[in-house]
Amino acid sequence: MMGWTMYAQTDFTVTQGTVKIYASSQDGRRHFCPDCGTGLFYTNDKLLPGIIDIQSATYDDPSLVPPRAHIQIADRISWMGAAHELPAFERFPPMK
Repeated sequence: MMGWTMYAQTDFTVTQGTVKIYASSQDGRRHFCPDCGTGLFYTNDKLLPGIIDIQSATYDDPSLVPPRAHIQIADRISWMGAAHELPAFERFPPMK
């Protein structure tokens, strides 16, 4: 599961460093950090013309852009619908 935020490509500029681009499909392009490999953005000029999809966990403060919808649920793993019902731990579960 990954959080994404979509913006117009014209409203987006990389201000530091240079990203590496991988052609993950005929039209899809995955942009990532060439040093550590962290995925950063996704573009697809055919499916999402003029849009850049940014992995929101890469923001300095991801909490400033809260999610507003679940998308692509047609491909969701069946147990994801009830994932919010699972036990939650601040760090790790107790080791028994």
